[in-house]
Amino acid sequence: MKKYIIFPALLCCALVATAKKKHKNDTPTPPATPAAKPADSTASKKGPKPYNKVITDKAVTKYGLFTVHKVDEKWYFEIPDSLMNREMIVTTRYNKIAGGGGKYAGEMVNDQTILWEKGPNKNVFLRVVTTISLADSSNEIYKAVTNSNLNPIAESFEIKAYGKDSNSVVIDVSDFFKGDNQPIGLGTYTKKQFNLGNQIGDRSYIQGINTFPINTEVRVVRTFNSTPSFMPPTPGGFPSTTLPAAYAAEAVTMEMNNSFILLPKVPMQKRYYDPRVGFFADDYVMYNDMQQKVDNQVFIIRWRLEPKDEDIEKWKRGELVEPKKPIVYYIDPATPKKWRPYLIQGINDWQAAFEQAGFKNAIMGKEWDMKDSVANLEDARYSVLRYLPSNIENAYGPNVHDPRSGEIMESHIGWFHNVMKLLHDWYMIQAAAVDPSARKMEFSDELMGQLIRFVSSHEVGHTLGLRHNMGSSSRTPVENLRNKAWVEAHGHTASIMDYARFNYVAQPEDNISEKGLFPRIGDYDKWAIQWGYKSSFAKDEKEDKKIVNQWVLDSLKNSRLWFGTESNPFDPRSQTEDLGDNSMKASAYGIKNLQVIIKKLPDWTKEDADKYDNLKDMYGALVGQYNRYMNHVAKNVGGVYENPKSVEQTGEDVYSPAPKAIQVEAVTFLNKQLFETPTWLLDKDILNKINNPVSTEMVSNVQVNVLNSLLSGARLNRLAMSTGRFGTSDTYPLEQMMDDVKKGVWSELSSKKTIDIFRRNLQKAYVEALITLINPFAPAPTPGPFQQMAVNTKNTDVVSIARAQLTALKTQVDGAIPGTSDKMSKYHLQDVSFRIKKALDPKA
Repeated sequence: MKKYIIFPALLCCALVATAKKKHKNDTPTPPATPAAKPADSTASKKGPKPYNKVITDKAVTKYGLFTVHKVDEKWYFEIPDSLMNREMIVTTRYNKIAGGGGKYAGEMVNDQTILWEKGPNKNVFLRVVTTISLADSSNEIYKAVTNSNLNPIAESFEIKAYGKDSNSVVIDVSDFFKGDNQPIGLGTYTKKQFNLGNQIGDRSYIQGINTFPINTEVRVVRTFNSTPSFMPPTPGGFPSTTLPAAYAAEAVTMEMNNSFILLPKVPMQKRYYDPRVGFFADDYVMYNDMQQKVDNQVFIIRWRLEPKDEDIEKWKRGELVEPKKPIVYYIDPATPKKWRPYLIQGINDWQAAFEQAGFKNAIMGKEWDMKDSVANLEDARYSVLRYLPSNIENAYGPNVHDPRSGEIMESHIGWFHNVMKLLHDWYMIQAAAVDPSARKMEFSDELMGQLIRFVSSHEVGHTLGLRHNMGSSSRTPVENLRNKAWVEAHGHTASIMDYARFNYVAQPEDNISEKGLFPRIGDYDKWAIQWGYKSSFAKDEKEDKKIVNQWVLDSLKNSRLWFGTESNPFDPRSQTEDLGDNSMKASAYGIKNLQVIIKKLPDWTKEDADKYDNLKDMYGALVGQYNRYMNHVAKNVGGVYENPKSVEQTGEDVYSPAPKAIQVEAVTFLNKQLFETPTWLLDKDILNKINNPVSTEMVSNVQVNVLNSLLSGARLNRLAMSTGRFGTSDTYPLEQMMDDVKKGVWSELSSKKTIDIFRRNLQKAYVEALITLINPFAPAPTPGPFQQMAVNTKNTDVVSIARAQLTALKTQVDGAIPGTSDKMSKYHLQDVSFRIKKALDPKA
């Protein structure tokens, strides 16, 4: 697996400190009396007993993956020998959970790959499998790989009996499931997060176990000690939330479901990952005796789709066929009925993409109408869209997959109830200038339903293996977004997996309908599903890799099929929430619409008895949208284009600078639209109703934050390095960029205009940013799974140019002070001059 993918699992394994609890049958035999039988005879009583002595006539038996027996209060697994050393996935989900912790019934706690193995002392081991390195057993190196990748033994079970045919073993799993064990319970981090202590034995019990042909489902009620915490977490420690139940009872109870699902004996054929197509990936290192270097096999995550046996020849001829097992998502019965059809439509919209891959009726959404009394939403046989009663404005689409091949086994989409508020706010702020239906605080059911539909499609895309394609929207020319015929035919972005939201470029006079405002499954999505799911009919994975590489090369003729990764911090074409091929043009259109909306915001947000809460929320959303536009533009400055390529491709390099003209245009835009005080945002009729003047103005925060980003050491160093590599003719020289920003921020020095309060704050921020550059802090790693060391600019041109800029600025400021008539402007300039003097010469 990729290190950043497997890290959480490795962390859990590293933190496991599970105490092995003595089972009732492990109690030592009392010392023998003189009249007792010989010790070896006594010891023999501890071994396996006859089958009918363990699985008695009282047993209630269910047959499936494991045969499950319940005898009085004891639960037994009968595991056939054929399942020994077979890999399985065990997923753990909350079935019921205490409120107040931001977790909800149906959400996953963890998933592990496990296997059962016969031990040396008439026992059975449960091992947790960490797939990091593999080798074929026919190779000599197999021994070394195996010895260097020993899987931990998570639990040991005494064999209570052998099966009737001696081809299976019976183990008592009662204490294991009732106990506090990592593979089927809460991890250390989760316990810390919720301030949970030890599990309480007499308040924890097995609710029930059901078993089916490929899976076994276990429900357990677990109660934990929890002492209320009234202190914040220590710096650098785990974030902690004491659940309300702990304050009420000093205990927290939750019901959890474990799904054991058998992985295929022969893994599905892998499809190797290609960075030019956006699929999630897993990996491991493969060793063999003939290598001169190791083979790091990176492969995509996808469902197994195969034609029915009788349709194989049709499939090979390119005819559409139905898969043996379609991808089915069930809608949680807790979902409000009026939203279910839209969620199902969002799922079914992917059918067209799978038709491009050769399958019809390959994916579908269905209502949950299971008649089976033991069927449950956590059952690993079913993929479910779980509706979560939460005020969180979100939705997400994970999956559980076979780590050996990337085959997706099942998926549970998390759908938070309050995502509708997020959809409302997005659509009002981005589309109300052109769509009258967006001009109110409560949308019609039809409009909200269509908004739900698009998010449903997006999250389902993730569960099919697709990553975000943040670069897709950059392939649409900005002016096409205002072309009614074009945008309604093609959509404003080529991918539903982009964060393109709605067409904020469209102007009122364009008369564009919802069809041209909403995102939809587009050309890239259909192509990506085709690339990931269509069969190459290759004889092995290496041949498949060559064939699908050619598919990518053929796709390069269509720019709408381009994938722009969500994890690239430097390429301005791959951004969230942006539209079009030019950030400045798109943002200018967006601002025109915001200027229309802000004038009407008091009327559009008005509701009976509202205390201006709606106006406050939507004004904040409007300023947030404006902030996005500014950051979209700023990312062009120092931007580096990245186009992953294979050696067969010719033309431009993988890395190239954003065009100089684009970068200059970006700074010009920021000087005009942001650094000049945007007075249109400072509507006193709104601010005097929602914002106490003692707080910092949101607009000022946007100005300062974008300026600090523009003058960050990392960006400035990137500009300097780009000039060194690509030459001055193709890049935006650092000194020129600094001069252009200074002219915009300090224009009053030449115009002699009064410097307003927003500009004074901005100019002070500018000076402080440059002072920081000439006295850089020691670099520290950035937080998160993709840790990077911050750029150390101490020994770069950044410090030299920043010092020169400050020196020149002081001269300009000192020259402007005598001619400044406005008192506050003069005080401000005198303060700035003093700050620069102290920074350049601390001893002065």
